Amino acid sequence: LEFDHCIVATGSSPATIPSLNLPSPRVMNSTGALELPDVPESLLVIGGGYIGLEMGTVYAALGSRVSVVEMTPGLLPGADRNLVKPLAKRLETDFEAIWLNTKVVSLKEKGESIEVTLEGDVEPKTRTFDRVLISVGRKPNSADLGLENTQVSVNERGFITVDKQLRTSDPRILAIGDVVGDPMLAHKAAHEGKVAVEALSGKAATFEPRAIPAVVFTDPEISWAGLTEEQAKAEGRTVAVAQFPWAASGRALAVGRTEGLTKWLVDPETDRVVGCGIVGPGAGDLIGEAVLAIEMGAAVGDVAESIHPHPTLTETLGAAAEVHFGTATDLYRPKRER
Repeated sequence: LEFDHCIVATGSSPATIPSLNLPSPRVMNSTGALELPDVPESLLVIGGGYIGLEMGTVYAALGSRVSVVEMTPGLLPGADRNLVKPLAKRLETDFEAIWLNTKVVSLKEKGESIEVTLEGDVEPKTRTFDRVLISVGRKPNSADLGLENTQVSVNERGFITVDKQLRTSDPRILAIGDVVGDPMLAHKAAHEGKVAVEALSGKAATFEPRAIPAVVFTDPEISWAGLTEEQAKAEGRTVAVAQFPWAASGRALAVGRTEGLTKWLVDPETDRVVGCGIVGPGAGDLIGEAVLAIEMGAAVGDVAESIHPHPTLTETLGAAAEVHFGTATDLYRPKRER
């Protein structure tokens, strides 16, 4: 096979834990969880990230007794805590158990079940499950491609190094998607593919998004775009946060889902929106407006002054922007003078 140019789009694979490598059809990764011949009566999900919670939510809805074990103090590490809180509360009811600050130290096949040994503040430490799902992230598929025979550079995590046009250090090879780095999301990969092809055709195309939306497809859903509060804290950035609880939304009240929250992160120097977070049913469908606002460099006043249809959940985006000014009709919170 010969080519003038090649775009590497080999994606990623589920990450593994060597110490938990038990060759049993009852121990599976996220790919295997989509191919189960039956619904297990009990399922342990190792990893409280978005893939584990999404799969756990599906199997709980199908009737499985789902338990989740997570090493860190909270579910969805890295996500803003006030977005995770409503989901965590719901999962406490939907799931059999959620064990935080806990790790799995061994797996053993015992007849038609898997014996699991836990380490942490949980008793008993040995439990059995019909099946175990290991969901601890993904790794790039950059090995066994023959890249060592090219000028392509691969970093210590296995990601192919690319520039803003998705070009590698080999002039004939470009790369896109999961294999070039986080976030590992299909819509990000698709956009990179367009940029790569346009760059090859001579167009002045670059991949420089201000916001890449992320969605956790649980119930309720969680979505965010741009800067998060957790990220702002880690980077020492000062932001103003304006949030609107769905308990004050007419549509949320009508559908009986008032646990949601919509918030904007605003640059206090320019009043531009730099981030948005949403938790609630349909959060993934609502985040698109936020992506556009951030990409266009909109001021929070632009969002507040845009008329949103009533009664809808998209109103919460406009209302959260109004909270920044203390003018939200459905939530009286006058802005304090500085």
